[in-house]
Amino acid sequence: MSVEMVELSAKSSEPVRPAGVLQQNRIFLDFFWDIAKPEQEVRLKAVENLIQYLKTSNKEDELEYTFKRLVDGLAHTREAARPGFSLALGQVLSAFEDISLQSILDRIKEKHNLQTVKKKLVRNAMFGNLFGVLALHQSSRLSKEPQVVLGCVQVLQNLSQHRQHLKDLPTKTMTDILNEISADVFEEVLLGALQTDLASAFSTPEQLQLLLVALQRFPQTLKPKKLKKLLGSSTIINNDNIPKLIDVLKTAARSVKKERILPAVALDLLKLSLKEDSFQLFWKKAIVEGMLKEPPGPTHYMSFRLLGSSLPHLSVAQLKEVLSGEVMMHYGEHVVSAQKPDRFKLAPEMEVYVSDFLQGCQDSDRQLAVMVGFSSLTNQGYPVVPSVWRVVQHLQPDVLQSYVDWLKNMFLQPQLDKLLDFSTRKQKDNQGEQKQRENSIFRLRKWIVARLTSIVDNHHVKKQEDLIMDLARFVFFHAFFSAKKASANITETEGKLSFPLDDRTRGVLVSSFFGLLMSMHHLPLAEHSAEGAVANQKRTLGVTADGTMWIYHLVQYAQVLLNQPKSIHSSQPFSPEQRQAWDSMLESVANLKKKSKKGQSAESGAFQQLFLLVGMHLFKAPEELLDLMKDLQSCMDKAEEKKSKKKKKKEATDLGEEPDWVEVMVDILLSLLSQPSRHIRQVCKTVFSSICPHVTATALNTILDVLDSDNNDEDSALFVTDDNSNTAHKKKSKEEDDDDEEMEEDTSDEEDDSDKDENDEAMEEDDDEEEEAAEEMEGEVDQNFRLELMKVLQQQNALATEQDGSSDEDLDDDAMMELDKSLAALFSEQKKKTQAKKDEKTKLQKEKNLVRDFKIKVLDLIEVFVARQAGSPLVLGLVEPLLGIIDRGMSSESNQQEQDFLRRAADIFRNQLCRSKVYCKTVGDRQEELHGLLDKLMTKTQKLSDSSVCLYYFSASLYVVKVLRGAPTETKEEQSAEKTASDLRFMGNVDVDRVSTIFREALTSFMSRRKSPLTAQMFTDLFCRFPVLCVNLLDTTVQHITSGVREHQQGQACVLVLRAMQSREVQQLLNGARRTELCVKITCQLAESLQQIRQTESKVVKEKVLKVLELCQFLVKHVHQQKLSVDLEPLQNILLALTSVISFKKTGKLEDTYWAVMKHFGVMKSKAEKTKSDKEPEQQPLFKKKKGFLPDTKKRKMRMKPVLEPAAAAPAEKPGADKGQVKKKHDKKTKQKRPANGGPASQPNPPKKSKTQSEGKPMKRKKKKPKQKKEGGGQM
Repeated sequence: MSVEMVELSAKSSEPVRPAGVLQQNRIFLDFFWDIAKPEQEVRLKAVENLIQYLKTSNKEDELEYTFKRLVDGLAHTREAARPGFSLALGQVLSAFEDISLQSILDRIKEKHNLQTVKKKLVRNAMFGNLFGVLALHQSSRLSKEPQVVLGCVQVLQNLSQHRQHLKDLPTKTMTDILNEISADVFEEVLLGALQTDLASAFSTPEQLQLLLVALQRFPQTLKPKKLKKLLGSSTIINNDNIPKLIDVLKTAARSVKKERILPAVALDLLKLSLKEDSFQLFWKKAIVEGMLKEPPGPTHYMSFRLLGSSLPHLSVAQLKEVLSGEVMMHYGEHVVSAQKPDRFKLAPEMEVYVSDFLQGCQDSDRQLAVMVGFSSLTNQGYPVVPSVWRVVQHLQPDVLQSYVDWLKNMFLQPQLDKLLDFSTRKQKDNQGEQKQRENSIFRLRKWIVARLTSIVDNHHVKKQEDLIMDLARFVFFHAFFSAKKASANITETEGKLSFPLDDRTRGVLVSSFFGLLMSMHHLPLAEHSAEGAVANQKRTLGVTADGTMWIYHLVQYAQVLLNQPKSIHSSQPFSPEQRQAWDSMLESVANLKKKSKKGQSAESGAFQQLFLLVGMHLFKAPEELLDLMKDLQSCMDKAEEKKSKKKKKKEATDLGEEPDWVEVMVDILLSLLSQPSRHIRQVCKTVFSSICPHVTATALNTILDVLDSDNNDEDSALFVTDDNSNTAHKKKSKEEDDDDEEMEEDTSDEEDDSDKDENDEAMEEDDDEEEEAAEEMEGEVDQNFRLELMKVLQQQNALATEQDGSSDEDLDDDAMMELDKSLAALFSEQKKKTQAKKDEKTKLQKEKNLVRDFKIKVLDLIEVFVARQAGSPLVLGLVEPLLGIIDRGMSSESNQQEQDFLRRAADIFRNQLCRSKVYCKTVGDRQEELHGLLDKLMTKTQKLSDSSVCLYYFSASLYVVKVLRGAPTETKEEQSAEKTASDLRFMGNVDVDRVSTIFREALTSFMSRRKSPLTAQMFTDLFCRFPVLCVNLLDTTVQHITSGVREHQQGQACVLVLRAMQSREVQQLLNGARRTELCVKITCQLAESLQQIRQTESKVVKEKVLKVLELCQFLVKHVHQQKLSVDLEPLQNILLALTSVISFKKTGKLEDTYWAVMKHFGVMKSKAEKTKSDKEPEQQPLFKKKKGFLPDTKKRKMRMKPVLEPAAAAPAEKPGADKGQVKKKHDKKTKQKRPANGGPASQPNPPKKSKTQSEGKPMKRKKKKPKQKKEGGGQM
């Protein structure tokens, strides 16, 4: 509310305003209503406007009334209103400083006196006192009136006795008051009043908090002598007070169980212990020996939170002591046990504590101590903090370097005795001591490697290029090499391993290294170099500041290591042939670097990356990649040779040989894509993007053959699983490598919860699965197994027959033992067969998944080719293969992998191929081939059963037509509209008659088949995109308005004709007599279609009629606008008779469309129909029982009659009263119809009769209605 409005209202009311506060103007009183509202914004605005009004009006009686209302509102029954009145009172007191606080305090005490107030209002009075003190505190004037401070404290002391209602609010308010007043006021006024509260500080957390705040604020007043007099000791934290402090802390921990926060008293006690130099005593006695002795729960969580909150306040020595103590041990056990679902997890809170500490701390030693302390908390060697812990991004560069050095030293020489290691009881029982130590070292090294690689992967970490290279060299060296002796040139040889690396650790290192390569491939430039870059410039990834690729630096480092065999030993030494391939790779990269300086940097950079990546993978699998490296080398040589020959103008002689190198390159890329590496996958996409302009039809067919599952499923499976036939675990490890490259936290976290109980659960689940499988196999009767079982039983004479009636009871012990052995051998063999079948099935499924995953990667190449070479004629060869993939995918199994493959192929086909703005415009001599393709696609389209697949085939047909048409030659803007019409008629290389025939057959199929996969939307797209074909198909479409196989098809024909007629391009192509002729045909068809309609309530027929009417509406309007010579009278006559055939009472749209058509003929909707339709809804409330009118049976005169008469009279008035709800509804409908038809209603109720017929008694009703309103108003 604006100040001007307030002033205006005040001035306008001033002359007539009588004295007395109860006759205030409306605007002023509304402020108090708004203050009590629950919406905070409304309350704040009301307080602001109230203060402005009081300052403007400056009337004493209004100010007096304001204080009265605000003090009364402090004890409001609504909880939301109390803070509003308290805030308003505080702000008014702050604005009008001439008002004494003492007078307001006296008014509060008098109004909300707990001794005189009614019993049921005692609770409200308590809150009134509390919010009154809060208002005085919020006025910011308490420190100026010491006696008021004393009065407030006395009120709060009285309120603190009522904890069941106010809890700890009075004590907290006293604490807030202490934080505001001066030391003089405290010493002179409050100290005596708070004597009792301060002396009983150890009774509750709130009173202890009050004492701690007083000590912090007024240390000169509460000196040790004073404390000794109050508490009996000169310090708070001492051996005598520890038990009391433990009790208080336990109470505080339980009080915040739901809030899950750290009580303020705990942190204040810790700060006081540091001040009193008794931190060790407090931490050891109160926390470790006090709080942690309780069962896991609130006391433990409070200890953990106190640990996190204490980090900024502790010195380096204290940090090391705390982070290697019992609290940390219990925290680690909590983290491990909380991994299970539905458990409370405190780890996210601890991460916030550590992150806040590292952000605010500038001391390098303290930062390092915290990072080392948390990294040293291990469960059987595996740290409980995740390997991707993000707090590392807040470390200073020198601290980060020191932390990395600590990690590397711990990797080389694991010192388990310096770690804070713990094991659960079941873990201790599960392994022997020696095995447990080896496992702990492996787990520790595994975490360290992941921690080092995640530092590079996290782009928020402030790191220098030297640190990144140092980490990459360290991981690479220990993954593939070991040091024989120290070398001055190689720092990695100086560190000695106290425990040799086993195969498991090397496997982790290898997978982590290639994950690290992937991270470095996406690594942006350092921040200091990126700051000077232009904002819109594309970011350069994967290179150092000097522009050299990271992987090139690592290859150079690997070359240095290979050249020093005396001091360095390779875990997989290269054979002479492999070393030759490595050297040739280096030579090729050097040549490419020279050429990249001259030009073609993108293409040469991609090939450099491919060479370098394959070279690094030689260390991982030299046997597999040796031939591939040779092929890549020869392919590159041929490509360069062809280019040089082209320069010498020998194109004709070499044209037939040129595709060789491209085909070989495609084969190489396909081979590399079978490797489970995201880095290789991305590099292959980059390289293929570079060679796209050189790709030939043969090379593209090689890619498509991989995707053609009908012909190549077996070959593809063999290709992908060839490498796994020798070692079954090899592919499994590769899959794990791929997961490790992603460096997800979940993989690491799952390792550190390896409790025995979880292992037991897993084993039990496996056993259950085996039993279920066995039961399933038993369910399938194996006749061979049955025969074998019969033979065994017959040999031992254990098979009962009808003749001898023998049973197994006649067998002696030896025979029984022999029978058991035979049966055991038979069942064991059968179990092996069953397991073999199961393994074979699993193996086939894995192979199938591998093949599908490989094909998803191959789609990358197709996507790149469509994006880069959309204008190439080769793209046309992708249409049928992609449609085949979509068709097969729709009918195949629906697991997630199949859906991903199908979705990807469909996206490439529809969004990137068919909808691309760039397409092949140089068809050349392929016109006949494309027309044949179009005929083939449309024939297939009509035979499909799935409409969704049909949509893709139809889109492909439109794409082929677009390619055949091409683009018209560019015209000058000066040319007239006639040229525009010729542009519309332009169809390029399209054989219009042949294509029109193809689509006409499809349209006829759609209109004449009851179940057709084609839809009207498909032909609508055809009409919109190719107006020439639309004009040729219009006659056929018009015919099917009446000849469609069903009403649905006839309606769709109307829709298609309407869309065609509405098209501006079609109207330009249809000029003069042709347009008139078409309108005549449409008119005749519409008239005939409407004549076919018989009286029916069918929904399908009404939908058809609606579409016919929509076409009629456009046609009549178009004929009138264009003044065409078309006879519309027959159509008008049929339309006039349509109302007698179809009723419009239920479908509003149908009726509206009909009258919109008739409006063009000059026929308007009759008024009688309008009034009838308008009156019908008004008649419904006539029969509703009006409030306040009683039926005759309830009137006073009827009460005097015997009981039987009203009972008998009730059925006469309400015939359906005793029946169900359906009957009541039926009666209601019949009652509504009778008055509308003008017939007399039988036995109408008196109220209804008087309402509809008698208008001569208005006064009676006017007398009754005010009474009811008055009574209702009185109740409100």
